[in-house]
Amino acid sequence: MISGKTQNLAIIGYPIEHTLSPVMQAAALKEAGLDYSYIALSVPPGRLVPALDGLRALYFRGWNVTIPHKSTIIQLLDSIDPDAKLIGAVNTVVNDGGCLTGYNTDCYGFHMSLVNAGFNIKECRAVILGAGGAARAVVWALCKRRASDITIGARNPKKAAVLAEDFAHFAHIDVFDWHSDDFNKKLADADILINTTPLGMSPLIDAMPPIDLALLKKGALVCDIVYNPAKTKLLLRAEELGYKTLNGESMLAYQGVESFRLFTGVETEAKIMIDTVRKYFVG
Repeated sequence: MISGKTQNLAIIGYPIEHTLSPVMQAAALKEAGLDYSYIALSVPPGRLVPALDGLRALYFRGWNVTIPHKSTIIQLLDSIDPDAKLIGAVNTVVNDGGCLTGYNTDCYGFHMSLVNAGFNIKECRAVILGAGGAARAVVWALCKRRASDITIGARNPKKAAVLAEDFAHFAHIDVFDWHSDDFNKKLADADILINTTPLGMSPLIDAMPPIDLALLKKGALVCDIVYNPAKTKLLLRAEELGYKTLNGESMLAYQGVESFRLFTGVETEAKIMIDTVRKYFVG
């Protein structure tokens, strides 16, 4: 029951109708018996500044951040966690008495999804598809856990080269056009392939990155951070070829778990969030 003592949480973005964060976080709050509410707030481009003023004035304890505000919000906050600063994106803001601190929990979410799947990043050879914001969080997770070899395959190698340069102090990252022979050689040597592009995401479920999965070596893990549908065309093809697969639902849940901890100071289980949102997935 909402009362005068209830603390408020939210997610802000535009559009916001698709988000599963409210049902996911509400389930964890109920399980923990915490007196919080969590709502979705539509904040169009150009309205971020007054939105933050309002959230601060209304004493919201914290909020998640989704497109298009993950990068633009950084300059409006009082403090930025080192991971978020390096990744260049904030997806979680905590309000401590009017002081706003930004965090990025996607890096943690990706790492923990691999831990949960029994995959060890250290010394692995990783190939990433795409060079957008999600790829930055994945690259940093691989750097932090000391992957031995990181390659980015993209349709826009110039964009990917900028990403690689931003992390050059932490690891050497090769960048190739994903149609090239050099990329195929890296693909054939990979322990893990990670799709960070939206290709295959609902409603465009018939799309997939234009690569030859058959080049992967036996035992490689094919990971797609898309979680809706539960099995993208990429993952279905990988399963046909006998590869282990991992979709994005556990990354979604674990980033939510970390946001929950930052908001409330309480640990929760990823399973609660996964079980809650799974019924919303396609396929």
